[in-house]
Amino acid sequence: MENNNVVSIITPLYNAERFVAETMESVLAQTYPHWEMIVVNDGSTDQGPEIVRRYAAQDKRIRLYEQPNGGCASARNHGLREAKGRYYCFLDSDDYWDPTFLEEQIRFMTEKKAAIVTASVRRVDENNKEVLQPQIVPARMDYYDILKSCNLPCLATMIDASRLHDIRFREELRNLRDDYALWLSLMKQTDYAYGNQKVLANYRISSNQVTGNKRKMIIPQFLVNYKVEKLGLFRSLYYLGCWAWNGYQKYRK
Repeated sequence: MENNNVVSIITPLYNAERFVAETMESVLAQTYPHWEMIVVNDGSTDQGPEIVRRYAAQDKRIRLYEQPNGGCASARNHGLREAKGRYYCFLDSDDYWDPTFLEEQIRFMTEKKAAIVTASVRRVDENNKEVLQPQIVPARMDYYDILKSCNLPCLATMIDASRLHDIRFREELRNLRDDYALWLSLMKQTDYAYGNQKVLANYRISSNQVTGNKRKMIIPQFLVNYKVEKLGLFRSLYYLGCWAWNGYQKYRK
């Protein structure tokens, strides 16, 4: 693995036929050529898997795997088991990257000598129109910063698997804050994660997602702090309050 410069891009697929082609085109457009894209069909009932098969037939770097519906955490773990690269990225099937995303993040990770890096993201709607100002990530974050505000957007974060261990999403969380729990686990293995201030990725949100999803995540957020991280009641509530306030600031404009 030490001489392996391949990026493993892991994409869970569930009923995303409307957007998955754009996601895959953004990977094919990358200026950094050393990647593999692992798409895990999580029991889709639409034509999304067939779209992926057509791309895979044209580019051997793309592989499609099948599984019964188990949720995105299960699909990502399936992708992790198939991954052969040194670097891991997690790109959902409705999000997409700018063409220089991989090239710039590899360079950024090398410059920072980091195990975890992320990038700033645009927030766009179903028609690729920006609906909020870009999320500009902090230049540097430690474990406690992530507890207060998880500024590691899943689609924009890259990890160096040669420097980290136990890279696994917690399926028992049932797809709610499973990425947050993973980041906290990995942050215990390194001093800092570094954020590229440049906007390099595009995160798709809908108008009801901002408020509805935040409310749905309040209890899971607390439970990760309390039961997974074992921070105790008062510290768990404190970090939940920080997260809620920072989330309000992040989505208010």
